[in-house]
Amino acid sequence: MIRHEVGVHPSVDRLPCEEQLAWKLAKVATDPVDVNDDVAEMIVNRVIDDTAVALAALTRRPVATARAQAVRHPYAPGATVLGLDPTVRVSPEWAAWANGVAVRELDFHDTYLAAEYSHPGDNIPPLLAVAQHRGRSGHDLVRAIATGYEVQVDLARGISLHAHKIDHVAHLGPSVAAGLGTLLHLDTKVVYQAIQQALHVTTATRQSRKGEISSWKAYAPAFASKMAVEAVDRAMRRETAPSPIYEGEDGVIARLLDGRDARYWVPLPAMGEPKRAILDTYTKEYSAEYQAQSLIDLARRLRPRLDDLKGVRAVTIHTSHHTHTVIGSGANDPQKFDPHASRETLDHSVMYIFAVALEDGAWHHQLSYAPERAARPETVALWHKVRTLEDPEWTRRYHSDDPTEKAFGGRVVVEMEDGSVVQDELAVADAHPLGARPFGRADYLRKFRTLADGIVPGPEQERFLDLVARLDSCSPEELALCTVTVPGLHTATAGGLF
Repeated sequence: MIRHEVGVHPSVDRLPCEEQLAWKLAKVATDPVDVNDDVAEMIVNRVIDDTAVALAALTRRPVATARAQAVRHPYAPGATVLGLDPTVRVSPEWAAWANGVAVRELDFHDTYLAAEYSHPGDNIPPLLAVAQHRGRSGHDLVRAIATGYEVQVDLARGISLHAHKIDHVAHLGPSVAAGLGTLLHLDTKVVYQAIQQALHVTTATRQSRKGEISSWKAYAPAFASKMAVEAVDRAMRRETAPSPIYEGEDGVIARLLDGRDARYWVPLPAMGEPKRAILDTYTKEYSAEYQAQSLIDLARRLRPRLDDLKGVRAVTIHTSHHTHTVIGSGANDPQKFDPHASRETLDHSVMYIFAVALEDGAWHHQLSYAPERAARPETVALWHKVRTLEDPEWTRRYHSDDPTEKAFGGRVVVEMEDGSVVQDELAVADAHPLGARPFGRADYLRKFRTLADGIVPGPEQERFLDLVARLDSCSPEELALCTVTVPGLHTATAGGLF
C-alpha cells in the first residue's frame, strides 16, 4: 500500500491531474491486476448477504416505493429488479436505485469502520445492474466489486466525513464510479472525470441519521449509486467534472471538511498490488447499527446472570466516542428513548437495542422492532435506565490500526437495587472475523435461507445460490439471471409522478 498525502491547492498551482486523489483512485480502478481467490470467495459471500437482507425487506414501504419507481423506466437490455421476473428489465441506474434501497433498508449488511463509517456492500447493486445491462461476465463483476470495496474502504481509512456532519455516502459515489471503470474497462481519464462528478453530486449532511430518522436512510446510498452510474455515463460521453474536486480551493476538503490547511493520508494499492480491502470488512449477524452487534452479544451473555430485570437500577455502557455520540445517549436525541419512534431511529438507539436483547436473550430483524414490542411498559422502564459514556480507551481502540486490539464494543455495568453489580465487556461481535464465531460461507447461507424462508420458494433459493457460488466463471447470459424471483410481489404504490 502507498499512503498518498492529500491537501488543498490554490487554483494558481494548476495541480496536475496525475497528482490529484481522484486520478489516483482512477488508476486503482484501471489497474488490470486480477482478484485473489480468497477475495473472490468473500465477494460471493457478500453478494449472498446483500441479496438475503434485500429479500427480507421487499415488502417494506420504502423498498416497494423504490421498486415502483424503477419499473416505470423499462429499458432494453437493462437490468433486473430483485423480486421481479428476470424478463422485467429497467434502466440500470433505476435498477441500482431499487435494489440499493432493498439492500440498505434493514441495516443488516456489511460494514467497515475507521476514520469514516461505511457499508461497502452498497457497491454491489449498481455494479451488478450495469454488468447486466452491458452484458459483462461474472469475472468482470468480481473485479469491479473488488475495486468498489477497495476505494470505499481506503477513503474511509483516510478521510473522516462525519467529523463535519457529511454523510458517509460521499465516499460511495466515487467507489461506485471506480468500480464501474473496472467493470467497463474504461480508460483512466474517463474514470477520473466520473469519480469527480460522482463526489460532487453525492455530498449531503448527516441529518438523515439524526433525531427522528426517516426512510431516507435507506435511500441515501441508492441515490449516491444512481448518481454515480449517471456520472459514468456522462464521462463516457467525454463530459468533464469540477476539478480538482478534493484538492481545489473551493473543493470538498477546503469547504466541507478540515479546510485549507488540512492534510489527509489515503492508503491505496500500488500498481499490480491485489485489491484486498473486502477482507477487512465484516457483516452483521443482527439487524442493527454495527456497534450494537457486540452489545447484543454481550446482553445475551449477561442475561443468565440477572435473575430479575425489574431489580435493575441502572445500566451504563462505557464505549467509544462514535457509539456514544451516534447511537448512544451522547447523541442527545430524545427520539432514541421514544417507544413510538421509527424503526430507523430504534436501530440507531443502543439503549433500546440493549434493553430488548437483555430481556429476550435474542434479536430478530422484525419482531425486535415491532411497535408493540417497543411499547411494552417493562421494556420502556428498562430502556430508560440505560445510558452510554465515552471511555477514552474504547475510543482509542476504535481508531487503532492494530486489528488485534481494534474494538467496536464496550464495557457494561449493571447496578441492581440491592447494591450488587454485574459487569462484562466485549470488544468485537461474535460474528466479527476476530470474534468468537466468525462468519463463514455456511453462516452466509444460513442467513440467506433464514431471511428468504416464506418469501422465496426453495428451488428458486437453490438456483440463485448455485449461480452465485459460480459467480467468477458466470457467462453474461448467466449473470443476467443473477436475481431472485418472488411470486406475486406487489409492484405498485399510490401517488407519485411516474
